[in-house]
Amino acid sequence: MTSKKCFIIRMRFAFVSVFFLLLSLKPNFLVAKSQYDLVIYGGTSAGVAAAIQAKRMGKSVILIEPSSHVGGLTTGGLGATDIGNKQAIGGISREFYQNIKAYYDKPENWIWQNRSDYFNRPNEGRSREGEDAMWTFEPSAAKAVYDQMLAEAGVEVITRQRLNRQSGVQVRQNRIHAITMESGERYTGKMFMDATYEGDLMAAAGVSYTYGREANSEYGETLNGVQANYYTITLNGGISRNAVHHNFIPRVDPYVVKGDPSRGLLPFIIQGGPGVDGTADKGIQAYCFRMTLTDHPDNRIPFAKPANYRELDYELLFRNYEAATGPIEKMYHYGDPLVPWINTPMPNRKTDTNNQKGFSTDFIGQNHDYPEASYEEREAIAKRHLEYQQGLMWTLAYHPRIPKQVRDVVSKWGMAKDEFIEGNGWTPQLYVREARRMISDYVVTQKDCESLVPEVEDAVGLAAYQMDSHMVNRYVDHNGYVQNEGNFEAHVRAPYPIPYRSIVPKKGETENLLVPVCVSSTHVAFGSIRMEPVFMVLGQSAATAAALAIDNNQSVQEVDYAALRSKLLADKQVLSHQK
Repeated sequence: MTSKKCFIIRMRFAFVSVFFLLLSLKPNFLVAKSQYDLVIYGGTSAGVAAAIQAKRMGKSVILIEPSSHVGGLTTGGLGATDIGNKQAIGGISREFYQNIKAYYDKPENWIWQNRSDYFNRPNEGRSREGEDAMWTFEPSAAKAVYDQMLAEAGVEVITRQRLNRQSGVQVRQNRIHAITMESGERYTGKMFMDATYEGDLMAAAGVSYTYGREANSEYGETLNGVQANYYTITLNGGISRNAVHHNFIPRVDPYVVKGDPSRGLLPFIIQGGPGVDGTADKGIQAYCFRMTLTDHPDNRIPFAKPANYRELDYELLFRNYEAATGPIEKMYHYGDPLVPWINTPMPNRKTDTNNQKGFSTDFIGQNHDYPEASYEEREAIAKRHLEYQQGLMWTLAYHPRIPKQVRDVVSKWGMAKDEFIEGNGWTPQLYVREARRMISDYVVTQKDCESLVPEVEDAVGLAAYQMDSHMVNRYVDHNGYVQNEGNFEAHVRAPYPIPYRSIVPKKGETENLLVPVCVSSTHVAFGSIRMEPVFMVLGQSAATAAALAIDNNQSVQEVDYAALRSKLLADKQVLSHQK
């Protein structure tokens, strides 16, 4: 062997030896980028708040969003914040709304409307001059605020990375070690958080969960299960108006050929009745897309007729107007009697437009498979929702069977050119009002919402909005006419606490996972909890608990609540309500 060959062999051996030595020492430049203290899956409002809190507590964190859209409904069109009681919102959640105020305090952010014109409108109860925060906002404003908050905290955000739900969660001794995306990207962490609306990480980790509606008998409730009766007495003696709002006017025929059951039902009506009131099923309250509309001619995109438009899909809408026995202006006793929507004003002559009345933006009954569906199936469900809603808006604005008074109102509106530009004004965020819900050692129920149980001793936030569910099914009643079923609206007496036990798995299950969105609650209680400000509150509290668990080498179930409470209060969370 020549001296040159010997030199080459020695150099190769030396390189390999040095490489393995460096690998064993794991200096910073060889540590995998995918190792974090906290891995958050789901860039919803809860995920954003959690990531910011974790960074503020000195932890390495990554925020992974399966889509390209960060911020969930808060940046996705839900600018009319549902709160219940503004004093129940603290911490990073309130900080967000204070930053929204700071955004609109800048004159340059009022482009299409004068600030004074917005605040001087009558009957606007959400945002008022003189408050420390602002509770109504454009999607673009919410995105700008979130982007700034994430950047200031130094949060690493990854988008378009979907969890491999079949084999992508690696669990060792009741702890998640790593999660793998469909792309093959792998993230390891000390703690994990499922901040998705769907609960995909929670389910893939083997945590107990449910979806749909429990029977009233399971937890001693009155508003759960099938809700077809017009009124229900709540546990505290109040009245829930169930099918009064968001329903058809009397005598709307459900059959393709009026009066002829043999010719079949119109689209989106179930065969048979919904079942006995109060019994369980796997029905899911309806989804929609929150719309950001404008009537400013320079910023308006007129509603367009979808390529695959089917007039029959809107036959019930036509018939609902045609069934009016008097002036259509008096069809309904609430909202705008002409138009089936809630058009809440946002700054800059825009709106947050939501479902209202019998046939509206909610695609009733067409989402029941969504919680357990594959990604591809969910995309198809979302696409059907979008096409349905686009067709609805075109129909209301331009179809000759819609009364002229209605067309005159709706056709003045359109999508906003400067919002969701890639979607031609349409948000990419489907309003997933409810999907999976964890079952933990504490299940929040109607009794918690109505303050009929002893106050919990491990509060991590407050909820204050009414118990609320959108419709679940559309069916033919005993008189042979179409009805919607599933809605309930029942007030809560005061803000009530959400326990720490409801955002972590039950003892004996996954020890390093927190779930601030798909919390352990019944369908009824989730109808009150499921508000974006509350999700931010719970996201911050969950991140705080994760940091404490890391510091003390504990499971999330073992976190000392006294220490958690102390830190939450120091960070301005609101944990109790002064009655």
